[in-house]
Order: sequence, then C-alpha cells, then structure tokens
Amino acid sequence: MKKRFSYLKTVTLLACTFCFYKASAQTKAEEAKMNVFVANLMSKMTVDEKIGQLNLVTMGQAITGSVVNNGVEARIKKGEIGGVFGVYGTDKVSKIQDIAVKESRLHIPLIFGLDVIHGHRTIFPIPLGVSATWDMGLIEQSAHVAAKEATAEGLNWVFSPMVDIARDPRWGRISEGGGEDPWLGSQIAKAMVRGYQGSSMTNADAVMACVKHFALYGGAEAGREYNTVDMSLIKMYQDYLPPYKAALDAGAGSFMSSFNTINGMPATANHWLLTDLLRKQWGFKGFVVSDYTSLNEVTNHGLGDLQTVSALALKAGLDMDMVGEGFLTTLKKSLKEGKVTQQEIDLACRRVLEAKYRLGLFNNPEKSIDPQRESRDVFTAENRAFARKIAEHSFVLLKNSNQTLPLKKSGTIALVGPLADNHSEMLGTWVIAGDPNKSVSVMEGIKNVVGNDVNILYARGSNITDDSLLSVRAFPFGLSQQIDKRSPQDMIDEAVETAKKADVVVAVVGESANMSGESSSRSDINIPESQRDLLKALAKTGKPLVLVLFNGRPLTLTWEDKHASAILDAWAPGTEAGNAIADVLFGNYNPSGKITATFPRSVGQIPIYYNHKNTGRPYNGERFAKFKSDYLDISNDPLYPFGYGLSYTTFNYSDVKLDKTNLKGNEVLKATVTVTNTGKYAGEETVQLYISDPIASISRSVEELKNFQKIELKPGESREVTFNVTTADLKFYNEQLAYDWESGEFIVRIGTNSSNTHSATVHWIK
Repeated sequence: MKKRFSYLKTVTLLACTFCFYKASAQTKAEEAKMNVFVANLMSKMTVDEKIGQLNLVTMGQAITGSVVNNGVEARIKKGEIGGVFGVYGTDKVSKIQDIAVKESRLHIPLIFGLDVIHGHRTIFPIPLGVSATWDMGLIEQSAHVAAKEATAEGLNWVFSPMVDIARDPRWGRISEGGGEDPWLGSQIAKAMVRGYQGSSMTNADAVMACVKHFALYGGAEAGREYNTVDMSLIKMYQDYLPPYKAALDAGAGSFMSSFNTINGMPATANHWLLTDLLRKQWGFKGFVVSDYTSLNEVTNHGLGDLQTVSALALKAGLDMDMVGEGFLTTLKKSLKEGKVTQQEIDLACRRVLEAKYRLGLFNNPEKSIDPQRESRDVFTAENRAFARKIAEHSFVLLKNSNQTLPLKKSGTIALVGPLADNHSEMLGTWVIAGDPNKSVSVMEGIKNVVGNDVNILYARGSNITDDSLLSVRAFPFGLSQQIDKRSPQDMIDEAVETAKKADVVVAVVGESANMSGESSSRSDINIPESQRDLLKALAKTGKPLVLVLFNGRPLTLTWEDKHASAILDAWAPGTEAGNAIADVLFGNYNPSGKITATFPRSVGQIPIYYNHKNTGRPYNGERFAKFKSDYLDISNDPLYPFGYGLSYTTFNYSDVKLDKTNLKGNEVLKATVTVTNTGKYAGEETVQLYISDPIASISRSVEELKNFQKIELKPGESREVTFNVTTADLKFYNEQLAYDWESGEFIVRIGTNSSNTHSATVHWIK
C-alpha cells in the first residue's frame, strides 16, 4: 500500500511539474510573440506617436479634478492620445475607438478607463464596508461583477483596487480601502485583482486592474488629503507596502502613482519608488499611470517647471500622464535638449502598448463593445441580489444591549433621521455610473421585508447638517443635500412625538456620502451636530433606540455607544441598501461583519491602530499611571478595536491548544481553539489568529494578524478551528530590511477580535 501511495505521489508530482513547465513555456511563447508584435509596431512609429501613447485624457463625463482636455478627437486622429477615461456606454466608446483604429495613421486602439470603485452600475458597499465581510470569495465576486458590467459598457481598465493602508480616519479616502492591517489588506488586494482580471485579460468580461495609490498615500500627515507622507523604511516595508506587492503578485496590470512625497520626492517622479522598488526589487512588468494631474503638481512640490518635472517623471519610471499633458507638450523638446533619451520614451511607450496587447485590443479593439451585453449584463436582478447579499455581510453590529435586535416583525416602529427615507445617500462615495434613483431606501427596504406586519411612523428629525460651511464644502459641483426648511427644533419635536407612539425607535443617521472619499478629510469625525441633537432628544423618550449608521470612516461614537440600545454600522451599503438593512434589522440575516479600522474614542487618539509598538513606558491597560504613555483625560483604548463585531448570538472560545511547544526549522505548528455558539441564533464568526514576537532584534508590534477562518455555527454547536502556523508567519523586516524570522519565544493568540484573544506560548529555533 505504501509503495502504491509513493508511486501515485511521484506520478502526481511529475504531472504537476509537467503542467508547470508547459504553462511556463506557453507564457514565454506568448511573451515572445508580444515582443515581436510591439517591436514591429514601434519601428513604424514617429516620436510624436510614441509620446502620444503616454497621454491619458478625459472627455468630461467623469471629472475628478479641475482640468478637462480639449480637442480630443483631433489628437486621437494624430496619434497623440493613448487612452481615454471618464467615458462609458457602448455607443460613446465605439465612436471614439473607431476614430483611433480607422482614422489614425497606425490604427492603434485606445484603452478606456474609469473609476469603478465599488461596482459599476450595480453599486456595492464602499470598500471599507466590503472589507468588513472578511470574505475573500465575496470580495472577489464583487470585483468580477463590476468588471462584467464595466466591460458591457465598453470599458477595459478600472482605477481600482485602492490598497492604501490607512490608520487615520480623518482621511476621507479611508472609505476606499481595506483598513489598517497589511496582512488582511494584502488578501483583499489579491482578491480584487483576481476578480477584475479573471483568468485572462483577453476575456470579454475582464478588465485591467490599476493598483493605487503607489505608494503610502494612506499615511498622509494630519489625515489631510494630498498631504506629505514621511515614515521610516521599516514602517514602509512592514506595514504599508505589503498590499501593493500582493496585488502585483496577483498579476495586476497597472499601477497608479500617488500624490504624496516619499523620502522628500513626489511619488510621480520618484525613481526609487517606480523603478528601484517596483520594477527591480518586485519585478513589475506592467505600466504606471499618474494620478489626475499629479505630474503637473510635482511643480508645486518645488521640483521645477512642467518640462523639468515631466523629464524627471519619465526617467523615474512613469509611463502614462493622466490629463496634465506634461509628456505630450514637453518630452519632444526635452529629447532634443538631451534631458531625456529616446530609449526612455520607447520604454514607456512599449509598456503601454504591451498592456493593450495583453488586453487583446490589437486583435479586437471592440472586444468590450457589445450592445447586446450592455442590455443583458448590466444592473441585472442577479447582480442586485448579490449586492444585497454582500451588503448584509458587510454590516457590523457595534452594540446590542438587552437583545434589542433583531426587531420583532410586529408592533410600531418610529423610523427617523435624514437618511431614513433617502435615495441619494445610499450609494456612498466615488460612484460614477450608479443611479441613486434606483437605490432602495431604508423606508422602502423595511416595507419590502415586513410589509404591513409592522406599523411604520416616519419623521425626518433633522437635516444631515445645519452647518452652512460644512454643507457647502461637502456638496460640491452643484450637489446639495435635501434640506427641510423647518427649524431644527420643529423637526426634533415632530420626531419625539413620533417616537412616543412607537415601541422602538430606528434612527438612520451619520455621514453624507460626500463627507468621505477624495478631498473629504474631516477634523471632527463625530456624527454631525444636527443629528446628535436629534439623538439626544430621542434618548430622553426612554424608548429603545436603534442607530443605523451611515459612514465612510470610523467615527467617534462615545455618546452614541453610551445612550443607544443598539448600533448597526451599515457604512454606505449601495444599490440594495434598504433591503439589506431591513434583512438584518429583522433577523433574516444575522450580522457577521468585523471592523477593519479601529474606532477611536476621540480624535485626540489618532493615529490609533491595533498593531502598534510598545514603548519603554507602556500603558498598563487598567488605570492612569503617571510617567506612563497614557492620557490625562481619556483611556488609551479604542472604543471598538480592530476585528470587532457582534452577532445576535454569542460565541465562546476555549483555551488555545498547541500540538507542540518547542519547534525547530520549518516545522508546522497546529494551534487549535474550540468555538461554541452559546446563543439562540445561528451565526457566523470570524476566528482571528494573531502572533506576538516579544523579544526580537528590533522593536516589534504588540501583535500582528496572520490568518482567520470564518465559520458558521448553529445554536449549541461547537467546532474545532485549527490554524497551521509556519515560519512564514514569523517573518518581519529587520534593521537591514531583510525579511526573515529569528529564533525565540512567540505568543499565539486566537480570538474574536484583536483585544479579546486566548493565548499560548511556543519556542521556535532555527
């Protein structure tokens, strides 16, 4: 029997080896074919046409800055444009692509991009919400559905995923990423790239991913958009760079440079970042595009005029210039003056052409232009059902006193708040093609789920904000919040009288979609004062108060946590917002989300994140002590820690069991806990594995997430959850930036969130 097993094992190994070499040989053959094609095409191109391929323009349908390119059609005909973004719909895209492939000299197709951030037509929760699912299958599927819809409207390139690690919730773009943890962020980055690009970018329903913002953008000082980033190399490599590398390893076809400086040099013109790190260290083969006019903005950083910074950026490794036309208008002059070389222009041009080749655009420039798919694959019932499912899984139950939730499907509910009967705010930030009029409001969702079984009494209660300055700044480009012209007190009085007639109050409150996202930093991350006043009045009625929270970031909720009976964080749920919220409120789905960014008690704690380092005088976690690293007026502890999220049921964890406590070399450690559902509802639990390295050659984080498993248990059911821990989980970047592990003691922690774990110690030597 052993001989037969050994034989089968050998045959399997040989077969796998053969498949690997066959695939490798096939890849090399395809690369060789591409190289010949691109070289042949470039041999026919003029300098102007090569520079033209480096020019990405917008035609004004979706604008994210203050510049719109003019004379686009004439420039396409002259071969002066390599790509277009902000245009979608098969009719529009087809007409523009026809100009490129029929009326330009060399018939080179354009690449069409768009900010497809959390869905295209069917909108999913914001990425920070999606990350709270801790479900890579759902996350990958969300990207695939978005790609399917985007390609059905002629697109082949999306400016996503945003994988920036963010530890400052004042920064508006924390809403677009996966939170604060590099390991979880890396898993999300890989899932998103797989979902967008599929098995091959030549597929009709696949798009090229664009990883952003490279790099470290989430580390902006003061949480202020576009601001300076300054950090040590160890912090970069250990905490901020891993998700970018993970996306690269998953095959991402393009990267986008960030607005910030790194080591004093703007990312868009940073040779160390774009060439030494991205290409030489990591082996990236795709192309790099600037963010919106970030090339021009290098001048504002103090590095010279447009010609100077354009030359710097090209030499640094930037391949495509978004909107600013610095490459288009200066590179030929710089070539004549010897400030750039023909080889540098050719290299950037080659990378752009290779991307188009990998997308299959040379074989079929209209591969994603199919009116039948546009009518069949966009905003379908199937896509909406998935949007409802992923929204339900993204919600985080932050508080649930006295089992207030789930609500009974009977009696009277007072539904209040400026977001309760609102369509425009359901989709969240960074939605280009989604239609808010097709979203489901919370009012509609409750009616859809419980029908006439529940008596719903509605009162608006307040405006989103009565702060005139915040209102003007949060609603740009002619947008405006739905203003009720009654006085704030009149609205509150109506809401209070409504609440008195109900069994329970459901207050739908929080941020407008425009209060987070790009250029939406906030120094005060409370719920706006107008809504806080409403909540205070409702709390005084003595009725159970359930908060449904809309937000694009962690908020400071100390008052809400103290006075509300239950808090359900719904983020910005997307197209199916109301249906998903009602499903959870009434127990059709038991919430299972876990936060991926720490909620502070006060902005004074920021930056606050779970995997911080200890100090020489660490906070003792129990009480204030003079000459320790703590505050006079507040606890160091967050309001809700990383990985936190409740359920309608409860879970009990056993002690951690290790199969061995002394290991050597590349042995595998098995760490096991038994998780038991001790409540009345079936539920899902995300079991989290953290590792601490208390003695090392440099100061390490107090703990680091290394794995998780999401399980589902019926009431009374128990399950053993085992993690295989390897030396890969022990590695870190040391003082020499070598990624390695060191012999010593390690603490294995398993639990329901980063602050609530059981632990066991192991000794591991090389």
